[in-house]
Amino acid sequence: MDYQNSIVDRLGTEEVLAAATAAVSAARERGIPVVCVRVAFRPGAPEAAPTNKMFGRMRERIAYQTPESTQIHSAFGVGDDDIVVTKLRVSAFAGSDLEVLLRGLEVRDLVLAGIATSGVVLSTLRQAADLDFGLTVLADACSDGDPEVHRVLLEKVFPRQAEVTTTAEWTASLS
Repeated sequence: MDYQNSIVDRLGTEEVLAAATAAVSAARERGIPVVCVRVAFRPGAPEAAPTNKMFGRMRERIAYQTPESTQIHSAFGVGDDDIVVTKLRVSAFAGSDLEVLLRGLEVRDLVLAGIATSGVVLSTLRQAADLDFGLTVLADACSDGDPEVHRVLLEKVFPRQAEVTTTAEWTASLS
């Protein structure tokens, strides 16, 4: 989630990108649906209300994003079988058709990875848990600008609602 060019450039690392792409490759090899989530707005960002503390203060920056900046990073090699969902807020569910899509695909369990741990991963995990999805978070495929917040979420908060594991452990569990 949010592995799009502008966010990877600011908050991503080579290690996190490698873990996330390895997870996607493992899913594809096993026929597990891959859903890539990005955040993007119309020109001028009319969806970003001035009262929204996060998006309102970024309105000038996001108002005229280039299409390239909101595309999923090329390391993922998004293919015809992959699904790209565009969201309008922090959670992958907010302002998107993700829940309808997952229900249509009869998905019951989600494997989450993204940038940032305290943003899209946290918000999506909480909403997905409330929607009764089984959840796994790939710790090494998540990144955050604040290492301490990242650690606390992965070690103390997320385990209350999800299995927290590494990409290698998750991939091995698929065999």
